[in-house]
This record gives sequence, C-alpha cells and structure tokens, in this order.
Amino acid sequence: MDWKTLIENERHKEYFKKLKAIIDEKYETTTVYPPKEKIFNAFSKTKYEELKVVILGQDPYHGAGQAQGLCFSTPANIQNPPSMQNILKEIAADTGKQPQAIDGDLTPWATQGVLLLNTTLTVEAGKPKSHFGLGWEIFTDTVIKHISDNFEGIIFLLWGSPAIAKSNLIDKNKHFILTAPHPSPLSAYRGFFGCKHFSKTNEILKKEGKKEIVW
Repeated sequence: MDWKTLIENERHKEYFKKLKAIIDEKYETTTVYPPKEKIFNAFSKTKYEELKVVILGQDPYHGAGQAQGLCFSTPANIQNPPSMQNILKEIAADTGKQPQAIDGDLTPWATQGVLLLNTTLTVEAGKPKSHFGLGWEIFTDTVIKHISDNFEGIIFLLWGSPAIAKSNLIDKNKHFILTAPHPSPLSAYRGFFGCKHFSKTNEILKKEGKKEIVW
C-alpha cells in the first residue's frame, strides 16, 4: 500500500465522485485555495513508508498565495500567518533552538516523515470553513483510520477541538496522541504555549529508535 493507492481507492467511491464534481465546479466559478495541483501535496511530500508524525489542521489558509497543501505551512516568500508565528514561538521556547522552518514553509518537516494534513483540503478565498461538510472529512477520516490500522507508533499532534475530536479514530494502544489548544491567537494562550509537543515528539521518537525531527 502507498498514498497513491489509498487515494485511488477513495476516488472510486460515490462520496468522492460527488465531492470531486462540487470541487471542480468551485475551482471554475470561484477562487479556491490551494492551487488545484497542490490539493494532495501532503501525500506527495511525506513518503508513506517514512511516516512518523501526523499534524492535523482544519482547512487551508484562505488568503492569496498562502495555502500550499500542507497544514499550517506557507511558501517561504509569504509573511507568516499568526498561527505559524505562534508555532515558531513554541518551538523556540520548547527546544531552545531557532526553528528550521523560520520562513513558514514546513516542507522540511514533511520530508522528515511529518504528514501535514488538514481535515478539509480546499477553501474558498476569504471564507474560512467554506468547504466544510462537502465530503473532505470522509476522505481525511479514512486516511486517519488507515494510518491507525496499518502503522505502529505514529505520533498524532491534535491542535484544537476539531482535531482532538478525531482521536476516536486512532488506536491509543498502538499510537501516541498529544493534544493542545489551536495555535491561533484566539486560543494559543490557553495551553498551546507550553505544550512542549516538539520536544515530547522527539523524546518518543528516540525511545522508539527513530530519527528525531529537526523542527
């Protein structure tokens, strides 16, 4: 099995055919992010056999040029959004090191085995959560369940209540689940700051005999 096969299996299902028709129309009639060719970017950047960590976001950034198909990540030439700024602050405070992804592009995390998955993979420009309920959640729930069933010792970082709600899809006897409030300015001070998820993740990886992530 690999990501490509998993995605192909879903494409043949009725819900996905309906979802695709809706999303295709929205790309033609409105401005949708990320660019169409980057919808499944998380799966192309993180190799199936190298998966170690899953970070679960909500939906892509809805501003021009921000979304690139990796949750929380933006291209290096885009100003870091507030959530990304808070993630970088927590990494620096937690690890005592300057984050590798200081420019906000999290591709280096993805290539180290961190799947940067949003629960909804598209969004209309300027309208957060506009593509909730169209069918993406069925797809991403399937991905989370597949990872839970077919891998061992994956570390899930669930930030914010929508992500934390997905913990019921994960086998807690086989995997590690770390939860915290969302890193957005609205909730970061309620416990995202100080959650130490980055050092905790690396401690687990070390115990599991896996290479630590350079955050």
